[in-house]
Amino acid sequence: MKKNMGSADRIIRTIIAVVVGALYFTDVITGTLGLVLLILAVVFLLTSLVSYCPLYAPFGISTCKLKKEDS
Repeated sequence: MKKNMGSADRIIRTIIAVVVGALYFTDVITGTLGLVLLILAVVFLLTSLVSYCPLYAPFGISTCKLKKEDS
């Protein structure tokens, strides 16, 4: 698996995941919407940890900066 997420992308996803988790566990968001957002937050957190987003691959998207040896 080649990394396709840059640092900024990973940080933003992690912040969103933490905020959604906090809102869910403090009962600010509840019900079906809360559960869907919590699942999305878990996916964001996992993709941030491995620096790979499977949805980026089919579209050829990469937020990583190119290294000098890659260009």
